[in-house]
Amino acid sequence: MGNRIKVLIAKPGLDGHTRGALVVAQALTDAGMEVVYSGIRKTPAEIVALAATENVDCIGLSCLSGAHMEHFPEVLRLLHKHKLDIPVLGGGIIPDEDGAELLKAGFSAIFTPGTPLPTIVEYIRRLVRTRNADAASG
Repeated sequence: MGNRIKVLIAKPGLDGHTRGALVVAQALTDAGMEVVYSGIRKTPAEIVALAATENVDCIGLSCLSGAHMEHFPEVLRLLHKHKLDIPVLGGGIIPDEDGAELLKAGFSAIFTPGTPLPTIVEYIRRLVRTRNADAASG
């Protein structure tokens, strides 16, 4: 079980839309990953604390409320503040220009509606595999 990828799927802010996050969480579980689901309406601080406690390999944030430019960067800021090196992916209704800004800020990837689930699964596998190989060699 030690080689199993562990992903936190989190819903920051007041966004109560869960379907997309739950569909992604199920796809990751079906692909053999361990998924920790935060539930809805979590603060960035709660998300970072949960990620640290659960020792996750990556965090997937989901937002459909339009508050992604407020909550997503705050998660990154808190990860850096607490010296946690955990890659963060974003998903939801995110305009292209906001997605580009989030990538510049340090997000590993942004996935919007219509992204095939196998694309997300494979991206996370590659991301974690690369990070683990880099950690082992360096």
